Amino acid sequence: QVQLVESGGGSVQTGGSLRLSCAPSGLSVSDFSMAWFRQSPGKEREAVAAIRRDDLTAYTDSVRGRFTISRDNSRNTVILELTSLTIEDTAMYYCLVGFDYWGQGTQVTVS
Repeated sequence: QVQLVESGGGSVQTGGSLRLSCAPSGLSVSDFSMAWFRQSPGKEREAVAAIRRDDLTAYTDSVRGRFTISRDNSRNTVILELTSLTIEDTAMYYCLVGFDYWGQGTQVTVS
C-alpha cells in the first residue's frame, strides 16, 4: 500500500536553506496533486505549499517567495525547497499526496 517517506529536515541557522523530500511508494507523484503542511507545538496544521497535476503551484503568504514546491517524476519524489528561513518556520513538515496520504513528518528547526 501507499507509504510516504520524508527526509531533509534538520537544524539550520536563520537565513539558511533546506531541501525536503517526500518519496511515496505505491503511487506515482505525476498522477496526484500534492502539498506540504507544517505544524508547530500549540498550533494547528497549516498548508504551506501545493502543486497541482499540471504543475500550477500555490503558497501560503508567509512562505511565498522563499519556498518552492516541485515534483521530480524520474525519482517519484515531491520536493520542498526552503530558503531565507526564519525561526517562525520551525515546525514538523508533512507531505500530503492526493488529499489522502500523509507522511510521518520531518522536523525543521531554525535558530
